Amino acid sequence: MRRNGSPDVHQPAVRRTTGLRRGRRRRAAALAAAAFVTPALLATSACGGPADAASASSDLTVMTWAPSGTGSADRPGMTALAEAVGREINGTGGLHGRKLRVLTCNEHNTAEGVTACARQAVDAHAVAVVGSYSQYGSSFVAMLEQAGIPYLGGYGLSTPEFSSPLSYPVAGGTPALIAGSGRQLVEAGCKSVSLVRPDTRAGDTLVGYLDSALQPAGIRLTDIKAPEQSNDYTAIAQRAIGDDRKGHCVTLALGPEPTANLLDPLRRLGAKNTSLASVIGSFQQSVVDATGGDNGPLGHAYATGWFPAEASPVWDALRDTVRTHGAGETAIDVADPGVQTTWVAYEVFRAAADRVDKAKPLTAKTLRAVLDSGDPIDTHGATPPLSWGMTNMLASADSPRLVNTSVTFQQVQGGRLVEQHQGFVDVRWVLAGGNPPA
Repeated sequence: MRRNGSPDVHQPAVRRTTGLRRGRRRRAAALAAAAFVTPALLATSACGGPADAASASSDLTVMTWAPSGTGSADRPGMTALAEAVGREINGTGGLHGRKLRVLTCNEHNTAEGVTACARQAVDAHAVAVVGSYSQYGSSFVAMLEQAGIPYLGGYGLSTPEFSSPLSYPVAGGTPALIAGSGRQLVEAGCKSVSLVRPDTRAGDTLVGYLDSALQPAGIRLTDIKAPEQSNDYTAIAQRAIGDDRKGHCVTLALGPEPTANLLDPLRRLGAKNTSLASVIGSFQQSVVDATGGDNGPLGHAYATGWFPAEASPVWDALRDTVRTHGAGETAIDVADPGVQTTWVAYEVFRAAADRVDKAKPLTAKTLRAVLDSGDPIDTHGATPPLSWGMTNMLASADSPRLVNTSVTFQQVQGGRLVEQHQGFVDVRWVLAGGNPPA
């Protein structure tokens, strides 16, 4: 439903059907309760807050948001998967003895949109925002902090996601990917590397991470800034390839749309010696398929990801959930890193919820206590065990919440993205500005 310009918020089939009169009574009761929230309570809400006000007898509420209908930033599979997970959980009895109410919200890829989504989460007394996507962290993190709502498993597009004490990222965001790409190219034997990245402040930070990853091997880095929107990237492609000498590599750290626009001139230029690399999120299996597989510009390309390749048995449970509870939803692409992030986030949410003392209600506060305990949470191979305890924090003033510093190395072989390096590669030393392990 859209009202006064707010995003569309969908309440899926997991919600119990109620009569109009009962719904009005509940909304009236919620408004009456909100009217008695005092300024003093709001001032201390980071330690409790409105999200802890829901009664133990009510349904548990979580929210997942992502953009839809906006273009290349769209991630409709994330919200669709959240609804499928909700149906699955409720089909097996719910969580903590209660039904799970999954709200999904279209944040429209705008600051205003995600602010409205966050307001919906607060008004609904959500115990968590799970597996969501937005680049406007500065617009929603403070609101969730005030309400005491944990942000579990964001896509990692903004600095606040890696600094807020109520943020629990499950992956290392773009910093981990670009640092990992550098180490992957070192292993590949590259002698020189061109980085094609956005001409933005966020793009500026990527240069340092990649350079730190390459420096121990003495690899020269060329920084190539690219506009975020362009119909012709031919000049950018020519600069990236240079004289196409042996041992030269190009790594792409652009969004999906500019990456797709850059691949065409790279194909036309037909470099013989230059190797191509990128990070998952800039391209994925569907892009490999659309550009000709091994015969296209991404043939034999290297890719750095947060998680194992889509063909890994790690994702069998995800595939089963989509097949059984996805309601024929075609938006859920198991190879999409956004979908995978949402899945991992909900796995963590389920595990953390199960650890809450059954004698206590499951609220945002009790959920945070489990997440803050430092006890590792197993994601069944999708990531290393995750923990947000103090000893797991990154030695970085800007990104202390970046606890998962591991990446995977993949490569296009036989037209498919497959594991090039078995297991995870930890790039914590790169992100912390240290030296490679002996």
